[in-house]
Amino acid sequence: MSKLSDLPPLVRWRLLLGESAEGGLGEGGRLEGAAAGADAALGWLYGRDEALGDRDIADRQAGGGASSMTVPDWINAIHDLFPQETIERLERDAIEQFGIDEVITNPDVLARVEPNVTLLKAVLQTKHLMNQDVLRLARELVRKVVERLMKELATEVLAAFRGTLDRQRHAPLRFSKNFDALGTLKANLKNIDSQGRLIIRRPRFFARTKNHNARWQVILLVDQSGSMLGSTIHAAVTAACLWGLPAVKTHLCVFDTEVVDLTRDITDPVETLMKVQLGGGTDICKAVRYGAQLIDAPQRTIFVVLTDFFEGGDENLLVKTIGELSAQGTKVLGLAALDSDAVPAYDRHLAQRLVNAGAFVGAMTPGQLAEFIAQAVNG
Repeated sequence: MSKLSDLPPLVRWRLLLGESAEGGLGEGGRLEGAAAGADAALGWLYGRDEALGDRDIADRQAGGGASSMTVPDWINAIHDLFPQETIERLERDAIEQFGIDEVITNPDVLARVEPNVTLLKAVLQTKHLMNQDVLRLARELVRKVVERLMKELATEVLAAFRGTLDRQRHAPLRFSKNFDALGTLKANLKNIDSQGRLIIRRPRFFARTKNHNARWQVILLVDQSGSMLGSTIHAAVTAACLWGLPAVKTHLCVFDTEVVDLTRDITDPVETLMKVQLGGGTDICKAVRYGAQLIDAPQRTIFVVLTDFFEGGDENLLVKTIGELSAQGTKVLGLAALDSDAVPAYDRHLAQRLVNAGAFVGAMTPGQLAEFIAQAVNG
């Protein structure tokens, strides 16, 4: 529980409204102890407005003199004062809104921060600034975040690959996606209590069938431009989860104006992500033509291009190549987002041309992509 959990209402209003509200709230809004510390931490971050120019926040005058709070001091303070959800929001704003790179380039700070996806993104964007000691700590942060994402996604992947729903058979395994609502109702009609309520004593769940006779290829081509970073993280984790499934042969490549095949690192998404080079141009066509060479059996291939579709290469040749892949029976997915929110931002004109050429274009969460692949594999 945070030290701020039991603050009086007026003190909470004072923290919300800032220093300008102090006089109007009277003695009840006076800040002391943890509340004063929280105000200092919030002011250190959110006091960075345009009027400050390039001056560091430590140059501001407050109370009895200049603030001497450093980034490690601030990290320690927010971890001591605020609940976890607030800590993650403050760290995200420090990095994304105010560009305080020291949050992930200072070894003292890295040793204290709570690993999360926002910090992972920041590490990948600034790893070129880190010395070897800091990079070692940063890699550990990346590992912890990736392990958490892997654990979350692995459950969805395994669930997706249980097989197709068989509505003629039932099974003892209880998964919500297999729930037979009508069958459960029929099986429990006799279980009515004195008030007319249905008591479920025998929930019923459909069985699933598996059809893994034919091996499928999944080829993931990932745009490594900065705007696609969140999707790149989830693509690396998704590829690692798919690797080793008996029905799937997975490839992972990243691209800008060149294509780098990372399939040999696919089982180690930490290593994969640390090799990603953000920025540069984008040649989607070159990546697609490289991926096309990896196809063994077109009609058992799922070809995923993860990009914002802002093409720097030959747009007409890209559309032509996608059309050829679709015509030979390859399932082509153009994903503008692959993350927990699946909110896309992309060139809609080129995306529409690819749809016309036979591709599916949209956005998916990693779990939805796994389900799509499983449905293709299971027939």
